[in-house]
Amino acid sequence: MATLVDDYKGTVVSGTCAVVSRKELAAALSPGAQRVLEALAAAPAYPKALAARLKVHEQNVYYHIHRLQRAGLVRVVKEEEVKGAVAKYYSVEHDALALLIRPLARTQKVSFTKEQHLRFLDPFVRDGRLDAMMVMGSPEPHGPMKVRAKDGAAVAQLGLFLGAFLGSAPGSCVRLDTEMRDEDLRNNLIVIGGPGVNTVAARLNAKLPVRLERHHSDVFTAFVSTVTGKMYSEETTGVVVKAPNPFAKHKQVMVLMGRRSAGTRAAVLALLQRFDEVCAGNSRNPKVMAKVVEGVDLDSDGAVDAVEVLE
Repeated sequence: MATLVDDYKGTVVSGTCAVVSRKELAAALSPGAQRVLEALAAAPAYPKALAARLKVHEQNVYYHIHRLQRAGLVRVVKEEEVKGAVAKYYSVEHDALALLIRPLARTQKVSFTKEQHLRFLDPFVRDGRLDAMMVMGSPEPHGPMKVRAKDGAAVAQLGLFLGAFLGSAPGSCVRLDTEMRDEDLRNNLIVIGGPGVNTVAARLNAKLPVRLERHHSDVFTAFVSTVTGKMYSEETTGVVVKAPNPFAKHKQVMVLMGRRSAGTRAAVLALLQRFDEVCAGNSRNPKVMAKVVEGVDLDSDGAVDAVEVLE
């Protein structure tokens, strides 16, 4: 991440900049490579479509994309079936490139950019950019139970938290669950709210390592952990789960949910107050990125303001 300065107009603009070696920069210097980079910066594309857009031979595009990918300047952002074959869509990694002339001096890392934090937030936040859709439950009656979500405050807190890692303002990134279409699900997703109030969470719930289950009713009554086998039925219990997106390869989901809004608030507070522990994964199996927490009302005002880690 970097701040770029426009020397001609004297203004400071925000963007991401990759510091590269001469060898890596060479992959981007030819006219053909620059055309590929500019086209992918405008919109992700797969090589055959990109060749048609640029009116060049497909092998030419493959050559440049291969070199740019090896240099870390482009990456696969999604895969789709196109005419019976799997097409890989590529996009650029950065807004600008800078040539490294001598080794950079090391600086002390601030607390919110620990390597483990960045690993946990990847790919939702990458190089100072938000690459995810945040999905919250609609406040209007919806779903089988005609419920209203009450997680707006939790979404606002989460947005402020993520903002500490961003180098530029994100575009339109928050959607109601009722606005999501099948094609929207093929993104990195940050889902806030349980399956009772968020229909996207309902579609993901059964695939999560810690999930809400119904017992003798149509109402979700308890979390069940597939890691420990434990059951959690308190209304202030929440979970933070990071897992592969079942709707798209190479994409991830982060789900923050509770049985009730108090549990969802506890899940968000876990990121704010116990982020190191969240990043460390499940207490029983650290390879599973699923943390179970319980909200606590320390000042006795009726609202959850702290969390305890359960697993």
